[in-house]
Amino acid sequence: MAYTRGNNQNIIVGAAAFFIADTTLTAGTLPAVTGSPFATQSYRETLDAAAGFDNVGYTMNGLELSFQPNFGEVQVDQILDVAKLYKQGMQVSLKTAFAEATLENLLIALAYGSTKLSGTKLSAAGQTLNMSAGDLGECPVERGIVAVGPGTGDCDDSNHIERIYAAYRALSIDNVTISAKRDAVSMFEVSFRLLPDDASASYGKIIDRSWTITS
Repeated sequence: MAYTRGNNQNIIVGAAAFFIADTTLTAGTLPAVTGSPFATQSYRETLDAAAGFDNVGYTMNGLELSFQPNFGEVQVDQILDVAKLYKQGMQVSLKTAFAEATLENLLIALAYGSTKLSGTKLSAAGQTLNMSAGDLGECPVERGIVAVGPGTGDCDDSNHIERIYAAYRALSIDNVTISAKRDAVSMFEVSFRLLPDDASASYGKIIDRSWTITS
């Protein structure tokens, strides 16, 4: 077989559509992903029609999923370096920035429950987000996250290639800054800490799939 430098079709460029679930997810509660060659719509359309999912709209700086393992060391007398490493911890996080500075997106970024938001912008009293200090013993609000972006494959053929990132339990943990500046857009940078579910100890999954438009 002739040597090839690589495959440019495996290079991914582009951002993802970002959806937040009202509650945590499991493999069983994630909307079904219909596989190729039977898929006739993007998973974005599936989530848009599914109950309990909200599209956060425009985002900035894309999506960043990071895995941070933590290793312990075993040192022995006979060598100056460590003799063995063992895995003793794991952290997974997901970062993005909400470019649509709505109170609904701020609610998610602050990890508030839905009871903190009331009214609508078109009502007489307007829409209100209660900036509560919380109380002792208050449980943090966990939500599920699903993002749909470009995947690997030939985008010139009749199939559309996409990659799905699903996180079962996500909790916003970093500082959130709200700004109103003359020369900068108001957006909410948010970092989610992902936690494994109880049944499978899984953080979620990543799915590559294709779909075809039917006439």
